[in-house]
Amino acid sequence: MRILVAVERERGFSAAAQALGLTQSAVSHSVRGTERKVGAVLFERGRKGASPTSAGETAVAHARRVLRLLDALAVDARSAATGTVAGPLRIAAFRSAALHLLPPVLERLTARHPGIEPEVRIVREVGAGTAGEVAAGRADVGIATIGTNAPTPPGLITRVLLEEPYSLVHPAGHADPRSLPLVDWTENCTSYTRDWWTGQDWIPKATVRTEDDGAVLSMVSSGLGMAIMPALSLTGAPPTVEITDLGAERPTREVGYVTTPELVATGAVRALIRELRAASGGGRS
Repeated sequence: MRILVAVERERGFSAAAQALGLTQSAVSHSVRGTERKVGAVLFERGRKGASPTSAGETAVAHARRVLRLLDALAVDARSAATGTVAGPLRIAAFRSAALHLLPPVLERLTARHPGIEPEVRIVREVGAGTAGEVAAGRADVGIATIGTNAPTPPGLITRVLLEEPYSLVHPAGHADPRSLPLVDWTENCTSYTRDWWTGQDWIPKATVRTEDDGAVLSMVSSGLGMAIMPALSLTGAPPTVEITDLGAERPTREVGYVTTPELVATGAVRALIRELRAASGGGRS
């Protein structure tokens, strides 16, 4: 399993062998043996290295998750013996959650459990997004937008932590902010919000698209347009912008966590979930 993961990560047998301290022939022999056992080709070999087939991607995802459970077994056993919660904790989060939701949560978590070692990676919430990182075994917990266009991969546990409203944000003091061009970014999308947008004849087609919500806020702050943004993205908005409520029919976005049925029982993940739920007022299923 470690060899499969290394070959996928390094995109080659030689590089995987070097990373693992093995010979290339040993890595090749191991992969061929695994392919015979599962009855499928796991890697396409070529002059530029090795890339996983669809079967290989599935096998590597399972391998990562099994290896993570083996690590958790040792960590949780030691924690049970000492009465502490410890070990690595891999978190994938989209940008605004990593900036505004996670810092106070991780501060309380590590204060209560100094042995926990959080590792946070910012993942764009498009395509597979943060939930895909959990499904692929690259993250223990994903902070995700629930109910987006991309469904949560099957077999994962999801819980909603908070529902954040969208608001109109525009340059402060502008006489007619709805006349400004729309600034948008790719992650700012769910089927629900898009349906709402379609029914609003005052919202123009986006003429400016940026990489993330921070760039959107900067452009609006500079007077270059208006935007419709969720609450997390507007945390700490500068005084050069004004935030206008969109009324009772405004769209909202659900934010929650995603993990696996196996990892939800581990000490570090349980502790993180407790802090997330406390920070969001308990969350809901």
